[in-house]
This record gives sequence, structure tokens and C-alpha cells, in this order.
Amino acid sequence: MGLIADLETRNRNFAGRGGHAGLPPLPSAQALVVTCMDHRVDPAAFCELHLGEAMVVRNAGGRVTNEVLANLAFLAALREARGVGAEPFEVVVVHHTNCGTALLADASFRERIVARTGQPGDALANWAVTDPETTVRADVQRVLTSHQPLGPLTVSGYVYDLGTGLLSAVAQGSVGANG
Repeated sequence: MGLIADLETRNRNFAGRGGHAGLPPLPSAQALVVTCMDHRVDPAAFCELHLGEAMVVRNAGGRVTNEVLANLAFLAALREARGVGAEPFEVVVVHHTNCGTALLADASFRERIVARTGQPGDALANWAVTDPETTVRADVQRVLTSHQPLGPLTVSGYVYDLGTGLLSAVAQGSVGANG
């Protein structure tokens, strides 16, 4: 059985259990996890998140990109529209050890990605997660200093160790209602 057929079977099993029914548009934990798209880094597994508990954004490196900030601004507007904008929302940024984006530190590899994506090479070099503690601190700071209206937030940064399976707290901060 191919992967697609297997996924369709798994989906029918999931739908039959009904756990998706009635979930509200905002997560029960009022949280968003930003992490890497690496198959070894799944917050549903390493944080034992349940369906409907937290929103998750995954990209190469788990970096706080302009798109992530736009998502947070949208989320702030959605929360206000639902009448829950006054309570702080939790943003959790997770980078990990042995991240594939570390290859972006290599100029020849980066040139290949520039050719494929059209992204500027210097931006790609800054995207590399060679030291996850440093990059997660930078990304937490990027959320905290954003000029977009993100609403009240607490922001925490962690490094997920692929070897031990453990998270290590690295950074934390908060912004108020005007942040």
C-alpha cells in the first residue's frame, strides 16, 4: 500500500472516531508553537499536544519569519473579534540541535538555494540554525520587538535536543496589549 492510500485509510479512521468535531477556532491552550518542519521535530509528539490544544507553524529552521509575524497579527485580530484579546497568548519558539538549515552557512550550498528560490543569499545565511540557542533568542526578540499589532503575548524560546528528546528553556519575555 502506498503512502497516499495509507494516509487516506488513517484519515477515515480519524474521522470515524469524531475527535475533530466541534473544535473552536482558537486553541484551548491559547498557544502557538513555531518550530522546524524537520520530521524529527513534531511538537504533537515531543510536547504531547492534543488536537485543538495549540496552533503550530512549521518552516525550515522554525524561524520567526515575516509570515510568522503576519500570522500572529492575524491571530491577534481573530482573538479580538472573538472577545478574548485581553488575555496574553503564548508563543513558543522551538529550534533544535542538528538542524538541516545549518547548511545555509556554507556559501556553495546557499548559492544553490538562491538559484532555486530567488531569496537573497545574505538573508539565507541569517536563516541558518548553526547555534540553536543563539537563533532561538534572536527569534524570541524578533517577536517581542515587532512593530505589528500582536496583542498581549508571552514568548518563550526553547532548544529541542534530538539526542535526548528534551526541551531546554533559553529565552522568555512578554509584550502588552499595544505590542
